[in-house]
Amino acid sequence: MPQQITLADSGRLDEYFRSAVRRIQDRPSFDAAHMAGLLTGHEHSTTGRSTAWDSGPPDSRSQAIDFVRCSYLGLDNHPTIVAGAIEALEAHRSLHWSDVRMGPKFALLAELEEILSEIFCARVLAFSSGMLANLGAIPLLASGQLTRGRRPVVVFDQSARISLGQHKRVVADETLVETIVHNDIGVLERLCREHPVVAYVCDGVYAVGGHSPIKELRQLQERYGLFVYIDDAHGISIFGRQGEGFARSQFPQMLGERTIIAASLAKGFGASGGVLMLGAADHEALFRRYWPPYAFSMAPNLAAIGAALGSCKIHRSPELGQRQRRLAQRIDVFDHRVATAEQGNSLPIRTITIGSETNAIAIARGLLDCGFYTAVTFSPALGRGTAGIRVCITAQHEVHDIERLCDSILQNIAQTTGKPYPLR
Repeated sequence: MPQQITLADSGRLDEYFRSAVRRIQDRPSFDAAHMAGLLTGHEHSTTGRSTAWDSGPPDSRSQAIDFVRCSYLGLDNHPTIVAGAIEALEAHRSLHWSDVRMGPKFALLAELEEILSEIFCARVLAFSSGMLANLGAIPLLASGQLTRGRRPVVVFDQSARISLGQHKRVVADETLVETIVHNDIGVLERLCREHPVVAYVCDGVYAVGGHSPIKELRQLQERYGLFVYIDDAHGISIFGRQGEGFARSQFPQMLGERTIIAASLAKGFGASGGVLMLGAADHEALFRRYWPPYAFSMAPNLAAIGAALGSCKIHRSPELGQRQRRLAQRIDVFDHRVATAEQGNSLPIRTITIGSETNAIAIARGLLDCGFYTAVTFSPALGRGTAGIRVCITAQHEVHDIERLCDSILQNIAQTTGKPYPLR
């Protein structure tokens, strides 16, 4: 049986969230989803968000509309991005240089970081993945090197993405680690009063919906000097005049020395890799010259760099705004048909709460049989009975496909649970 989660008298979560083993507590649910064909499926992109499902001859594959991929602006198969990857490979006749970044590197990488720095109005470092970007930053933050030599208490949001929370055990070798209930600003402020230096680690837009309270976090920065580390993987590109993202668009033009924003270039941005947005010159120098995950790791390969440069062209064109508005329209279509906790916000992720893991798997399988691929989600951190169906809406989805998905969601929930949605 999963361990019940309790709050200590302080309002913080207990040791549960520091255990790597307990992260895998819900294996039976994941195994059941795998057996139902909902995980690790094989897709072949056709046009738009349509895919051919599973292996076998092309004419025998099942067709499905993909509502799982996180290319919120529909850029992942944009001709400009694909052409950028091909052009970079053809120009250099190579995929990558087999050397760390302290040695020679492609000039295109410097060009990409310079353009991204202009788009995001920050000092940008590019990594081959978002996970590597976080690996490069979070232990360094815990060491005190980014907080003038004073090791901060590092506070993780309970719902922080796995590429953040995965590093808790490493961070604990450097400093005190705390995990607090999702978006609990009250407890975070209490910790700021109790400790001289505090760093908060969270998402900008969360993978199962919702977002961080950026306004309140900035107030804690001003009042207590809170260091804020935000991974905005799901918020990049879909907000801001140049796609600077949900989090970056809510900070001042100068990011400052107490904020780092990480982001993915593989979701809304439509390319590949990850970035860190820094606000201090000495922080940038520290990463570039001395810190192994950046200075001594492999740079993004040329195809990824070329694809990202192609996306930069779109981000600097009127097409970006057009796609952002198209996405907003599609989100409205969904919200008018299916109620969720995220209804009315401008984020592209919607989670339909089911409760029972068995029912959620059955509903997701039923949706796939109807031609809609959605993600079944579990929340092991909160215990059993919190499963749901996650839908990622993109600018490339057709309105009639979203409407058909909504009808299918309501129908499959009623058939599986015997109750109309929303469940009571």
